[in-house]
Amino acid sequence: MLSEKLKDYNIILASGSPRRHQFFKELDINFKVDVRPIEEVFPNHLKAEEITNYLAALKAEPFKASLQEKDILITSDTIVWHNNEQLGKPKDAADAIKMLTKLSNSWHQVATSVCFTSKNKQITESHITKVKFKALSLEEITYYVENYKPLDKAGAYGIQEWIGLIAIEEIIGSYPNVVGLPTHLVYKTLLTIANA
Repeated sequence: MLSEKLKDYNIILASGSPRRHQFFKELDINFKVDVRPIEEVFPNHLKAEEITNYLAALKAEPFKASLQEKDILITSDTIVWHNNEQLGKPKDAADAIKMLTKLSNSWHQVATSVCFTSKNKQITESHITKVKFKALSLEEITYYVENYKPLDKAGAYGIQEWIGLIAIEEIIGSYPNVVGLPTHLVYKTLLTIANA
């Protein structure tokens, strides 16, 4: 349905995430992938979705000069926010174990922002999902890190993997958001743009 409404647009997804690519396919959106590196640095005073809003918009910067009339560039960023601290992608296995130990037996927030940039306009949407982890043993954490190598994931875990099956006791908000994309917001925003 959406692909028909967007047939005159070029959707550019600036993400290397296979999970985001899969979501776009499942939403029936025709898109091409173009990733341009930026240094993901943000001001220290930002918190939770303020960080992801800032970084999602920052990721659009390398594209701005080359966007054509019918291009819609989509950039996004996801972080885990726990006890007033940002947990991004772990540096190594030891860092991943440390992060999951922090998340054990507590609530955290997963914030994702999606930025839609066209030649003349930019819209940023964000969503926060609250997630409760059970108390995890060091054995469970180590098993997960060794076998699933979650070094490309914010907060060192993928909800769709083994750890999501055994550890998540409660979730408030969008499940796809924790995987890496608030799909309901992407659909709604693209529909609004297509109908404008």
